[in-house]
Amino acid sequence: MSAENAVTDTPTAQPTTPHDPYLWLEEVEGREAMTWVQGRNAETAATIEATTEFAATEQAIREVLDSDDKIPDVSRIGEHYYNFWRDAQHERGVWRRTTLDSYRTDHPAWDLVLDLDALGEAEDQSWVWHGASVLRPEPGQEWRHALIDLSPGGSDADVTREFDLVTKTFVSPEDGGFLREESKGGLGWIDADTVYVYTDFGPGSMTPSGYPRIVKRWHRGTPVTEATVVYEGEPEDMYIMGWRTHSPGFERDFVGRSIAFYDSETYLVQDASTPDEKLVKIDVPRSAEVGVKREWMLVELRDDWTVDGATYLAGSLLATRFEDFLAGARGFTVLFEPTPSTSLAGATWTAHHLVVNVLEDVKNRLHVLTPPPPAEGPDVPWARSELPGLPTIGTVVVGAVDSEESDDVWLVTTDYLTPSTLSLLSVGAGTAPEVLKSSPAFFDAQGLVIDQHFAVSDDGTRVPYFVVGREDLVRPGVGAGSTGAPEAADGATAATGARPGAAPTLLYGYGGFEVSLTPGYSGTLGRAWLADGGVYVVANIRGGGEYGPAWHQAALKAKRHKAYEDFAAVARDLVARGITTPEHLGMEGRSNGGLLAGNMLTQYPELFGAVIVGVPLLDMLRYTHLLAGASWAAEYGDPDDPAQWEFIRTFSPYHLFDAEREYPPVLFTTSTKDDRVHPGHARKLAAKMLAAGKDVTYYENVEGGHGGAANNAQAAHMAAIHYRFLREQLG
Repeated sequence: MSAENAVTDTPTAQPTTPHDPYLWLEEVEGREAMTWVQGRNAETAATIEATTEFAATEQAIREVLDSDDKIPDVSRIGEHYYNFWRDAQHERGVWRRTTLDSYRTDHPAWDLVLDLDALGEAEDQSWVWHGASVLRPEPGQEWRHALIDLSPGGSDADVTREFDLVTKTFVSPEDGGFLREESKGGLGWIDADTVYVYTDFGPGSMTPSGYPRIVKRWHRGTPVTEATVVYEGEPEDMYIMGWRTHSPGFERDFVGRSIAFYDSETYLVQDASTPDEKLVKIDVPRSAEVGVKREWMLVELRDDWTVDGATYLAGSLLATRFEDFLAGARGFTVLFEPTPSTSLAGATWTAHHLVVNVLEDVKNRLHVLTPPPPAEGPDVPWARSELPGLPTIGTVVVGAVDSEESDDVWLVTTDYLTPSTLSLLSVGAGTAPEVLKSSPAFFDAQGLVIDQHFAVSDDGTRVPYFVVGREDLVRPGVGAGSTGAPEAADGATAATGARPGAAPTLLYGYGGFEVSLTPGYSGTLGRAWLADGGVYVVANIRGGGEYGPAWHQAALKAKRHKAYEDFAAVARDLVARGITTPEHLGMEGRSNGGLLAGNMLTQYPELFGAVIVGVPLLDMLRYTHLLAGASWAAEYGDPDDPAQWEFIRTFSPYHLFDAEREYPPVLFTTSTKDDRVHPGHARKLAAKMLAAGKDVTYYENVEGGHGGAANNAQAAHMAAIHYRFLREQLG
């Protein structure tokens, strides 16, 4: 990582708020800043963490995270099924493998591949797993060559090391192994002796966002300094990378140029590694996403596109034969077109089919599309069928087992009250899914229900949200007796003390970057909140992807306030329905959701009894100059442009704070190792509010990166702080 983007003790030079007295808190590991952090953490330890209730909550959460009964998610690599696993005995985790027959049993026989705890102890490093990529071998050869990404302490910046799956050892650079030093970036296999490398090559090689600007081709046994440049982006680009697709008979090389979020170009590298090598740009709109699989190219549109006299709507998924497209043909088959209630959630290839995942009012529906044979003409339609038997309210995640050789897919189904179930389905075979694993129930869901409602935002837009909790609490008018719990004389339920109309309620949201929030089971949430009489609400506000690109674009830049108006509308609707009151309503958001939380705190304090602001953006004047902040200008705008700062300042919590105004109690959380969203955001607003005498709790984990925690113990501790803070403030 280049010095100007690293997490250092010195903030980058940039325009600052006049007379900002808290700029020193941006010195991430500066002595004065860390003394302040340690003082705030000590205050939290002496209050929230010192209670017996905290210890009990932390233990209950830790039991969920460390449970041996959770579903071990697996990925097929050759004849083995690999899983990364953390539990009480393996805090940092182990990478292990088994066979499908063994995986089908209640107690699979696992073969240990890599132990991160042992590795960290041997190397005196707090390694955090970031994943692995494995090269598909030539026919008849072993699956051997892996690239493993490891992060020190959980930061986005990581290292990549070559690993031998046969000997189960790292291949050292002295023996010709690939090693990418710590930086944001990566390696990608070309063949057994060659990789694409995009990383920090020295001054000028990283973008203002702290990501790689150059991709090179690197041959085994040579120093990375001798790697050949394949593509060099412009100085203001966001991210440059390269990759090879390894479908047998359709091997191709590509370069991706991310200019900004929602603005990218993809290039085909023709005649790669030859004197005739050249890059050919895939001629689609820069806001579109492109994918190539075997003979097919898929295009997912974010904006309407008119080409060859036909107009395709934003949110659509198009298909065409790739070679025909390169030759100039511009005819497309529309595989999905959105409606007012539907959006595309994803598409997954198998060997012979494409499974399209559609959100319909934030509930998943799966469709199977089968392309015509290669001999058929370009206008032959794709065959279509449905996958029935899916949950009415819930989330369905689909992933190919091996898209090159099989039509099998993994299906994971879940909702807020139903533990996840993992099934194996052979697409097109006409057989029912085979249930392989089911997570245990970590809390008693008896008497709990899920409802979906729609609030009306300030401009009349209907905003969906889910409510989860005890039936008598989330459906006012339904007697507590329906839950089986005795009713106390004052109308409270004796088991928890909560009463209809005053239920402690946690409202969660995100509202950015086209991210959709769909129902999912959380044993942590269930144990620490729902089982104790709490109500949980998820708001599907604009800025997300629940209704496709238009739902996201409705809250971009100068329209950001729409997301916050939506969230406020949901908060008011909960009160209007008699589910809770402002005194008993808390909210939480993380990252972009932390910006949401900061705006709820500073713009709508009267709606909430408590606010949790997690790993947030808050100082929107300086955000583009802090770590990866420059990469988000397409979402929020550029504060260095005076015209754009005029609207950005209207959602900059650091500048909206008014020392004379009343605010609900607030908890700020962040991580010293977060090299994506700078911890100075949380530190500075917390310090400003403390100086004004406001009710502020602060906790900063020294590890964890943007995720906030590097292992289960840290995750349980952080979650327990969140839930105990809410319980103390909301009742």
